[in-house]
Amino acid sequence: MSPAPRLRPRPPDPSLGLRTHSAALRAHAERLRAAVEELGGQGPQGDALRAEVAALADRCTTAADGFALAAAQLEAGRRRRP
Repeated sequence: MSPAPRLRPRPPDPSLGLRTHSAALRAHAERLRAAVEELGGQGPQGDALRAEVAALADRCTTAADGFALAAAQLEAGRRRRP
């Protein structure tokens, strides 16, 4: 009797990984925006900090959008292949 063939695990779905990263970045952006709102009036230094954190939240959202777009393109490419 020959041994049973070893089944290789399927490689992870790259589009799922991209969507997971996208969701994580969106959650980070939401937390950053919430933190900015909680800072309150801290004077000029607080204004500068709020601006930096808001810019970081925007960059997280932009990156999340990019990951979501890449995931959609991967999925569309898979659907076109036989």
